Amino acid sequence: MSNVRYVYGLTSALLVGGAAVSLATGYPAGAQVAQNDDSVMNRMAPVEGAPASFADLTQQLQPAVVNIATRQSVEVNRNPFAGTPFAELFNRRGGNEPQRREAQSLGSGFIISADGFVVTNNHVVAPNNRATLEEITVTMPDGREYEAELIGADPASDLAVLKISSNETFPFVQFGDSSAARVGDWVVAIGNPFGLGGTVTSGIVSAVYRNTGQGGAYDRYIQTDASINRGNSGGPLFDMRGNVIGINNAIFSPSGGSVGIGFAIPAEIAAPIVAELREGNAIERGFLGVGLQPIDDDFADALGLEQDRGEIIGNVQEDSAADQAGLRAGDIIVTVAGQPVTSDQTVSFLVANIAPGETVPITVLRDGERIQLEATLGRRPSEQELAQQQQTFDPDSEEPMSPEQSDELIAESLGLQVLELNAQIRRSLGVSAETTGLVIGAVDPNSDAARKGLRRGDLILTANNESIGTIEALRTQVNEAEAQNRDALLLRIQRRGAPPRFVPIRLR
Repeated sequence: MSNVRYVYGLTSALLVGGAAVSLATGYPAGAQVAQNDDSVMNRMAPVEGAPASFADLTQQLQPAVVNIATRQSVEVNRNPFAGTPFAELFNRRGGNEPQRREAQSLGSGFIISADGFVVTNNHVVAPNNRATLEEITVTMPDGREYEAELIGADPASDLAVLKISSNETFPFVQFGDSSAARVGDWVVAIGNPFGLGGTVTSGIVSAVYRNTGQGGAYDRYIQTDASINRGNSGGPLFDMRGNVIGINNAIFSPSGGSVGIGFAIPAEIAAPIVAELREGNAIERGFLGVGLQPIDDDFADALGLEQDRGEIIGNVQEDSAADQAGLRAGDIIVTVAGQPVTSDQTVSFLVANIAPGETVPITVLRDGERIQLEATLGRRPSEQELAQQQQTFDPDSEEPMSPEQSDELIAESLGLQVLELNAQIRRSLGVSAETTGLVIGAVDPNSDAARKGLRRGDLILTANNESIGTIEALRTQVNEAEAQNRDALLLRIQRRGAPPRFVPIRLR
């Protein structure tokens, strides 16, 4: 299956489909140094107006663009509760253990060094839910295949770096200066759409620094009308000098196919991240700890603002950099570190490009007055941690939380899915910041916990009279009970509107 991210309305999804077909081509002499050959580049540079042909440019650059395929092992539940909210939460003994099946993905990439380092999108090589990455195969334009190793990945920017497992010398391309790109500049995209391999399309830069409204630290793209489809993910977007100014990443499409609106990660964002990943370093970013909404015309009119600039704070995380700096819900952030907050330059983008621990000035509008504050930034959590922090919790809903948050030992032994308390969950349950415990997210209907009346939204305060504040703490108590050959675990349960009570839950 091949991957291209789709942006449509306010939703984004990864696409799959298609089998790979590699088109055989030959390497022109000196392909790996073509970018440094002035005579070649001068010949390829177009005169004013449309270039007569992209053939010379394509011939020099195409050998460095590769197809990427992955093989993944996927865990599949054989569960009698298939089709219910508990289908993916609880595995059963007696022949119902999960099975593993094979899955594949396809995408594009490009070589950035003679020794075989490859850049692609993280979503091209990242395992799907409940999957394990088994193998990455890089296919050259002439059909040669190589195994590759994942050197580093960064889900926040959707970038990944691979290393081809070979001592050969490979053709390569280099990053250019995307900040110099102008609307109307010619660009060329090369990639693996629909598994066809070696496909070249051309177009122009439709917009620079386009914000798609998807949020996140890197919602800032080069927009192009060069055709980008399934399988183009991770492929390069070239300028007319043969430099990579973008990495094809997403499309806007009501139909699932290209409609002339594609998005590429700008090279000025990608290059420093790729350099860190190539060295095996983790990417650390600043973090403020606020929930934000952009200021549109209606917001500006309602607040009496002269222009729709800035972002309004919807909530402030407890003990975050924003909380310690004195930021409040309702404040409008208009500058960060002296940089204006606009639709193309969001607070998340500005903060993510500042190192954790740095103190930055922040200007806010509060009750019509401009206030200058200083915040010492924290470390941005992982994308998974952010998703958990932002996830709302409805204690009255019958839908369980995501299976990835379920602890296997606790689910198997107690028939419970439990979650650690955060600010959102505390507000949903109406409990104070001082309350220590775990909240029950789902209960296996065939468990002793269900027979004893435990339900979603109940708090577990203690286990065997030991305070429980983390999933690890509850797991420890389960292990200790089993080590002592106990058949049950004593939980202290708090339900909204009722006093705490002790409930012994039999272990399975």
